[in-house]
Amino acid sequence: MFHRFWFCLCLWHLIGVLSFINEISVMKGSSVTLNSGLTEMKDDDQIQWRFGNENTSLAEMNKHTDRISVYDDVLDGRFRDRLKLDNQTGSLTITNMTTQHAGYYELQINNVRKWFRLTVYGEMSVPVSVKIGNSVTLNSGFTEIMEDDQIQWRFFDDARLWWSGYEYILIAEINKRTNNMTVYYDLDGRFRNRLKLDKQTGSLTIINTTAQHTGHYKLQTKYTKIDYNFTVYGELKKHVFKFFHFYDNSFTIFFLLAVL
Repeated sequence: MFHRFWFCLCLWHLIGVLSFINEISVMKGSSVTLNSGLTEMKDDDQIQWRFGNENTSLAEMNKHTDRISVYDDVLDGRFRDRLKLDNQTGSLTITNMTTQHAGYYELQINNVRKWFRLTVYGEMSVPVSVKIGNSVTLNSGFTEIMEDDQIQWRFFDDARLWWSGYEYILIAEINKRTNNMTVYYDLDGRFRNRLKLDKQTGSLTIINTTAQHTGHYKLQTKYTKIDYNFTVYGELKKHVFKFFHFYDNSFTIFFLLAVL
């Protein structure tokens, strides 16, 4: 009976904690304000803002001592000149967002805690082009993958299949929690021995590119999403190029076909 009661109590506590996580999504380069929920701090209030699994201190305010501190040099300076703490409400604003600012934020007001999960989206579609035979790196935007994150790279090359409900093909992934890294070469062999996945940042490098690598690449992590339109071009003197445009309401895919 006691064990059942203890299980129910733990489950209730877990559900209660999860229900207080505020989900926020923001576009890369924009600003976001994490609201404290206060209209005005009381004279004895103390506020602390923390980030990530390590609970790194970002900012704090002690109303009793009238002290405000912002620690924007932590974590290799990724927050430098980007943090603004409202001296009346204690809300935290982060400006010029990048993927490095995605993750969990914790607000503590006296003995009460509040959590935010911040997701940062990249540009709707980032154009990348490279000369045939060269290498290219599709950047994740991270300097280091967070301990609880999972990174997946997906690919497709035919817009007609997308219109038919075609799914992206998984070509590489990293699970930081299990410390597993996998690269998949089974897509008709076009990526065999050509993919390199950076285990620290999650960036994907394609070496010795060919026209078969032209297409749409998607990076998806727990905290961010980035789309890449990737084009491989050949020698202009030896090839005549035809461009086919396939339009969608969120992005445009460019296919580059070389005619010898």
